[in-house]
Amino acid sequence: MGIEYIVIVKKKPWYFNLDPTRVITSGYCVNDTAFLSLNLPFNAASLQFIFKKEANASYVSKVTALIFPLPVCNGCTSKMYPGVLANDKLFRAPYGRSFKCDSQSVFVMAEDLRIKLVPLQIQAFTVPEGQYGPEVECWADFERRVIPIIMGATAVGLILITVLSYLIHRDRHRPGYERI
Repeated sequence: MGIEYIVIVKKKPWYFNLDPTRVITSGYCVNDTAFLSLNLPFNAASLQFIFKKEANASYVSKVTALIFPLPVCNGCTSKMYPGVLANDKLFRAPYGRSFKCDSQSVFVMAEDLRIKLVPLQIQAFTVPEGQYGPEVECWADFERRVIPIIMGATAVGLILITVLSYLIHRDRHRPGYERI
């Protein structure tokens, strides 16, 4: 999973990547709740997920992000940029399955902080032998795959209608007199 923090200062975006080689992970599971934390050393950045489990599905109910970058512009002071996305059912997947999205997922965490996740595959609860379960595709990936199929089918349909119309029209209207 690639994580990019987008900090907006004076209407200008600044981009910061979470380096996966330096990330410290931690977490725990309790009954129907799981917690995953991804942190950089010295609390320079963090991203936390809270997973919930319902009857036959799991989802992320809260995402918390924090970044404390060096000053992003001349004359700017160091500032902490926190953000929370709560009360949503993000990345919902049936129990035992993983949620996968290869398209960009951008979340507005606060007025001046956004998070971009690409590609994303996530699963809480029931992860047999450390392997993801069967995938549930996100809507953006589904659209990206289905729209070309629909456009191709529409083009083929129009070509068939044109050819059939031509054949029918050609047989009905022959030049000259009819034979008796």
